[in-house]
Amino acid sequence: MIKMFKILFISVFAAVISLSSAKLEIVNDEELVNLIRTENYVIVLFTKKDCDTCENYENELTALREDLVDSLNAWVVKAISSQLVRLYNPSNEPALVFFRHGTPLLYEGPVIDDLILHTFTANKEPTVKELTDDTFEHLTQASTGATTGDWLVMFYTNECVDCQRLQARWEAVGAQLKTRMNVACVNKGGAGGATARRFDVVDVPTFILFRQGKMYKYQIHKYDVPSFVSFAQDWYKNLKGEKIPLPKAPFDDFTAMIADYLRQNRWLWQLGLSTFVLGLLLSLYLSFKSKKKVEKKAK
Repeated sequence: MIKMFKILFISVFAAVISLSSAKLEIVNDEELVNLIRTENYVIVLFTKKDCDTCENYENELTALREDLVDSLNAWVVKAISSQLVRLYNPSNEPALVFFRHGTPLLYEGPVIDDLILHTFTANKEPTVKELTDDTFEHLTQASTGATTGDWLVMFYTNECVDCQRLQARWEAVGAQLKTRMNVACVNKGGAGGATARRFDVVDVPTFILFRQGKMYKYQIHKYDVPSFVSFAQDWYKNLKGEKIPLPKAPFDDFTAMIADYLRQNRWLWQLGLSTFVLGLLLSLYLSFKSKKKVEKKAK
């Protein structure tokens, strides 16, 4: 009897341990930020209470956890009602995000464990390439026919909040188009300023597809992954391709840079106009006074 009780106790204890280990570890925002900063691979399920879809995601991810740890040596955790979710997914919870050395990739696909595992293991490194003024033409060969393939490029600045929130989705676009074309980004406010001016990029984010010596600007006000992928694969055909301009001459680029700077800092333009008007009025006033003095002396 005692032996049977012991066996029953051990079985129940093992079941409890197994059940508790089947749950994903919960982290708060501070712990999550620290994990992302210090660990190479972190997989996060952003979830919330009383959400059936979130539960489906968690069940699939829980079943996958051992494989993800074995193949990626990744941390697999969940964050409940996190404020950080808005940085990675406009639809909020549930959101499954894979951080590779701090770079987020939003999972966009069916909630199937094998597909999730394949997507993450196939994209252990960031898929989006960073292009600069020095590397853009060499890598894309945009003006010479693009023998390196098609390029879908996002122009951004570090100050653009919408651009920051697009990073995880843009990586997802790169993952989905990986075998078909290159996906890249250019910092308009930094090392890619001249390239942005070359293509008359004023606002950010701006998206341009470079394909076979033509460029097609994305003008749809939908920033979700399926819309970007659809545009790059087929929808661009609804647009008339524009001829790709050559890099600007130094003087032309300098004047474009000044115009761009004034556009971004309208107060300078307004200050300059106000200064000009005040200077003109002062000049007219001094001229009027001088004329009066001359008339007085003549009398």
